[in-house]
Amino acid sequence: MFKKVMIAEDQDGIKQSVYNALSELGISEIAQTQYCDDAFIRIKKAAMDGKPYELLITDLFFEEDHRDQKYASGDVLAMALKKEFPDLKTIVYTVEARFQKVRSIMISGEIDAYACKGRKGLDELRLAIRKVYEGKSYISPDVRAAMGDRSDIEINDYDITIIRQLAGGKSQPEICRYLEQEGITPYSLSSVEKRINKLKDIFRANTPAHLVALAKDMGLV
Repeated sequence: MFKKVMIAEDQDGIKQSVYNALSELGISEIAQTQYCDDAFIRIKKAAMDGKPYELLITDLFFEEDHRDQKYASGDVLAMALKKEFPDLKTIVYTVEARFQKVRSIMISGEIDAYACKGRKGLDELRLAIRKVYEGKSYISPDVRAAMGDRSDIEINDYDITIIRQLAGGKSQPEICRYLEQEGITPYSLSSVEKRINKLKDIFRANTPAHLVALAKDMGLV
């Protein structure tokens, strides 16, 4: 099992629960930080001292405060660390469950496992640690479909057009008329409805308005 692990997490309760889970696995040296920059500096210093960390467990998102950060998110931190320390294993432990985000992170090659926080989150994290230690990868069942058929989960110009129409306050019948006028197919009501529902699944959105908000967050519209 890993002997030296870094936890990058800004929520104290979650950080403590992760620490406890690592201790239960018999991991002897566990460091904690609430800033990605601190994690990078401490991991780099440990490597220079000949006592490298073997595993990083990081959230994706960190709350902003008064302190400027060079590495503002867990995936950016992981990418920077992998360039310098390719042997360092990295597990993302997060609430982020949007398929597009999961896929973009996992196919980058910087992340070894993706575990989702939740009711069974710590059990999944323990399993992820074991899998990564064995040289395997791991993705939580809730988001495993993100690595499935590309055509099923990736968005295209047709999808962006629909989301932009939703963002403009258009109803589904109005979107159908717009698509027909622009010569964009398919434009039937059933086709538009099915694609909106599919996009909600991809983005893990609860409503069309939530879908639009998530798409805006990603800079798609």
